[in-house]
Order: sequence, then structure tokens, then C-alpha cells
Amino acid sequence: MSEDRKSHWEQVYESKKPTDVSWYQPVPEKSLQLIHATGVDSADAILDVGGGASTLVDNLLADGIEDVTVLDISAQALRESRSRLGESADSVHWIESDVTEFRPERRYDLWHDRAVFHFLIEAVDRKRYIRIAKDALRAEGHLVLATFGPEGPLRCSGLEIRRYGIEQLQDLFGADFELRQYETQDHETPSGSVQQFLYCWWQLRG
Repeated sequence: MSEDRKSHWEQVYESKKPTDVSWYQPVPEKSLQLIHATGVDSADAILDVGGGASTLVDNLLADGIEDVTVLDISAQALRESRSRLGESADSVHWIESDVTEFRPERRYDLWHDRAVFHFLIEAVDRKRYIRIAKDALRAEGHLVLATFGPEGPLRCSGLEIRRYGIEQLQDLFGADFELRQYETQDHETPSGSVQQFLYCWWQLRG
């Protein structure tokens, strides 16, 4: 695990409440819409990459999804979610890992990532991410991905990011995944600023 990367995110979650980070959403509506559009059912396995303190897991459980795994580099972020969920946290699988060093021990029906991929500045990390996503998904599994769009910010949480248009993502993912749907959405942060996100749904090619 990259200690520098881990230290950065531990500091972020130790210094801010989950409701104060720029990417906070009370209800992650667009992610949920795309996840359900894939046709996953209650027994399907969903992996939320960078799920940290996100409320996506709360909503998936409320929607009847029984097999949810949350992966995050920050132990503090995972503690926040476990505390918030209370007894329901026992039904969730929790993994503390840098996504670029994740070694899947099982296959998932759906991989969800809102706002991790755009932090991968190095090409080697992006290639590793895509390979790991392929390895983690079952045949014809789904990838729901959200990155900063072409008009999004240049930095986030003190780090440089990469903005993406759909053509750039197609160049990266298109060889292994078929694009099913995409759209941009403006996200209002807790501080009142607006960030453009690009949401897309991909399906692993057979």
C-alpha cells in the first residue's frame, strides 16, 4: 500500500466530518440509479470502491441488496461508516486497501466507484486499476464509474486529479468494457461550490 497516499486520506477523514468533505451526498441518487439500471438483484454482489464514509452502502442495504462490500484506503473512513450503520454493519464486508493493490478473493457482479479513478495520475496506476476491476468482476459484470468531468476541478482534497470526457474513458476502458450509458451531472458540495461529474455504466465484454 502506498503509505503516502494512505496517510493523506487518513488525515482527511480525521480532520473533517464525513458530511463536510466535498464529495458528500446525503443520498447518492445518480449512483443508485445506474446501479439499479444494470438489473442487479438482492443476491448480487456489489463492491463499492472508495466507499469510505459514503452513504451508498446505507441505501443499498435499504434497497434490499444483501451482499455489499466496501473498500477504502482509509481505516478512519471505514470506521465512520461502521459506526453510522450500527448493527447493520455486521452484514457488510469491509476491506481496507489501496485499490491499486487490491487482490480480489472473490468475484463481484458490480464494481462501483465514485471519485477514486480521477485521483490516479500515473498511467501505471490506471492500467492496474482496470486490470483489477476486470479480475474482480464476473463474466459480463458491470462497472459504474463517476469521475470529474471535462469542466470539473483540477484539484481535490489538496491533490491533483485528472478530468475526463467520455472519449478519454472510452480509450482507457473500451477494449475490455462496453459502454452502456453516460451523462454529466453538477454536484453541489457542502460549501456551496459546484463540481461537474461524469457518470458512466460499462459492462465487461464477454
